[in-house]
Parts: sequence; structure tokens; C-alpha cells
Amino acid sequence: MNVGAYIDHTILKPTTTLAEVEQLCTEAITYEFAAVCVPPPFVKRAAALLNPTLVKVATVVGFPFGYAATEAKMAETIMALVDGAEEIDMVINLIALRMGDWRFISNEVHQLKEVVHKKQARLKVIIESGILTDEEIINCCHLLGPLGIDFMKTSTGYAENGATVAAVQLMRRHLPSGVQIKASGGIRTYEFAKELIEAGATRLGCSASVGIVKGNPDFNSDNY
Repeated sequence: MNVGAYIDHTILKPTTTLAEVEQLCTEAITYEFAAVCVPPPFVKRAAALLNPTLVKVATVVGFPFGYAATEAKMAETIMALVDGAEEIDMVINLIALRMGDWRFISNEVHQLKEVVHKKQARLKVIIESGILTDEEIINCCHLLGPLGIDFMKTSTGYAENGATVAAVQLMRRHLPSGVQIKASGGIRTYEFAKELIEAGATRLGCSASVGIVKGNPDFNSDNY
């Protein structure tokens, strides 16, 4: 399995440097990853480095806790799109979710989706599945799936629990077929990455991407 084609090669730590982003982009081109996911200040540089390759540029909005005001998330999104982001990974408002304010969540996601799709970009909604109950995950699927989001994403990588096979399987059972799943958080081996793909994930958010690809028994360094 060519796991590399599923990977969003990611660096989102608060001390990220330009040199690290440049290395990330070089590795993404070398290993033919699906995308890079970088902090918002580096979107413009990543877009320049990756043009005209097929590697997409993604960034995060409302990251990592999701409780920023909708207006703030909208401003972040617009700036990212102007700078060249092709995919927006937005953290759901977990306070609203825990309080059962599903109308707020629906309205916020709908507003951002409209802006993102107007620019022919993709919206990934991060629900932080590792700290939700199964019922909450299912409610997210039933509410957000029909809104036309492009991906539902498991995790930010900052919560105590990241991606699990069980969460991906649950999401796949309850999401519309047209909504893809991105698994992220704690993916460090080829074996786990393969399990998540087999469970239904079509993207993987990874910072250990090169090691994961090289862990494939069929990996041939002569091809790179």
C-alpha cells in the first residue's frame, strides 16, 4: 500500500521555524505526500515552494481548542485562502458541543464551508474524537455530514487521545459516503497508518511521515 499518497505531512508546533517548513515541503515533494499542513504564518511560503507540484497546502483554523469566536475563525480562514491554502482544517467549537448547542455548531461550520468552497478549497472539520463519547461522534456525523463538508477529522494531536481505528470505523458508518475521513494524532508507524486506511480514512495527519513511509515492507529507496 502506498501510504504516502494518504498523508498530510504536518508540522504545527508553536515554535515552528521557516527552515522546518521548507524541509517539510521538500520531503512532501520527495515522498509524494498528499499535502503539507503548516501554521497559518507559513502558508504563503509553503504555497510558493510547492507550486506547481500536486502537493496541497493545508493550514489550521481555531487551533487547537476550537473555542475562538466564529468571526475570528472566519478571519483566519479568509487570510489563509488569500495566502494560498487549498485545505482548511478547522477545530469544532467543543464548548458548544459539550453544552449541546448543535445549532451554533451547524451555523459556524456552514458559514466557513461557504467561504472555503467559494475559493474551490476543501474544509476539514476536526471533532477531537478522542475526548468525545460515541454518541457525540455520531451526532457530529449526522449534523455535519449533510452540510457538505469535505472531511471529518479525528483529532488535533493536542488532546490526551488521538486517532483510533474504532473512531474511524464509527465515523465511516455514520457519515454520508461523499464525506471523507482524516485520521490524525499519534500516528507513528506504517502498521497503524495502514489499519486506519483500512478502517476508512482517506487522509492521515502525520508528523512522522517519512518514518511511516520507510516502515512499509515494500518501501524501495531507489524510487526516491
